[in-house]
Amino acid sequence: MPKRLMIVDDSPVMRAFVMRAISVAGLPPCGMVEASNGLDALVKLRTRASGIDLILTDINMPVMDGEGFLAELKMDPALAEIPVIVVSTDSTEHRVGELLRLGARDYVRKPFPPEKLNEVLRGVFPEWSKETAPCR
Repeated sequence: MPKRLMIVDDSPVMRAFVMRAISVAGLPPCGMVEASNGLDALVKLRTRASGIDLILTDINMPVMDGEGFLAELKMDPALAEIPVIVVSTDSTEHRVGELLRLGARDYVRKPFPPEKLNEVLRGVFPEWSKETAPCR
């Protein structure tokens, strides 16, 4: 069943690339919300009438970075259960460990092939398929 996604990245080009990679991987989303930084994402998450099933976030962004965003997200009971996958060029062992400790489900290092994203997304949602299903 398709999922509703939020992609958080300060680069519109990277947000479009992530969406394209998801489609190429055969996992078309039901809908997508874009955010340019962590604060923008929190505002949109807290004001959306319909839920988000998965968040893909960068780390290095202005206003609120991915680490601050993840920490805030996990402290909000209404949002804490949304799975988060970090997609970033910053892949130092310490940084990856800290983000996983904060609650990220997985980490994908940029640049990445669509197959890698497919593998990670299916790890979070094994039932996600390319079959078309109505959005809920």
